[in-house]
Amino acid sequence: MTHPPTEPPTDSLTGPHRRPAAAPETDPRAGTPAGPRAGAPAGLRFEPVGGEALLRDWRHVHNVIIPTDPLSPDEVRERAGRNRLVVAYLGDVLVGCSTVRPPAAHPPAGGRAAATVIARVLAAHRGQGIGAALYAHGLATARGLGAEVIETVVLASNPDGLRFALAHGFVEVETYLLPGDTVPYVDLRLA
Repeated sequence: MTHPPTEPPTDSLTGPHRRPAAAPETDPRAGTPAGPRAGAPAGLRFEPVGGEALLRDWRHVHNVIIPTDPLSPDEVRERAGRNRLVVAYLGDVLVGCSTVRPPAAHPPAGGRAAATVIARVLAAHRGQGIGAALYAHGLATARGLGAEVIETVVLASNPDGLRFALAHGFVEVETYLLPGDTVPYVDLRLA
């Protein structure tokens, strides 16, 4: 696995993208379920983001999968304050991350509470059920936060991510290009 040139590839305590084996029972913030569900690969575990090492691992996965929008450490810290961020490890190897954007406290008039669930798996670890487990974990988190509608967003240049979303019941709602970008994003909603 390659690391971004601006970040050290190792953690001074545990080596390259490796974490202690014990996962917490629940996220300290209410509404986040414990680790992977049945059917997930043996040894898969999820760590709610807290602390610099987990922030760095989440950022690494995000920036590899979304190279058009690399995030700085400060941007990840800000996201961690408003979203539920999780890092996935298979054994002690970094394999993915997820984001759950909670529903708005007050949905628009007549609107239903919508949350965004995004599962990201590093290319070398796809096809093993990790994405499905991350998605199920994120979906349970979103539902626990009161979401009635589930959305996701995928970079259009990520055909694996688009196939995954469509295979899990999402339908395309909108494709858009952010100012200055050349690759569009695809918004999808769970049907």
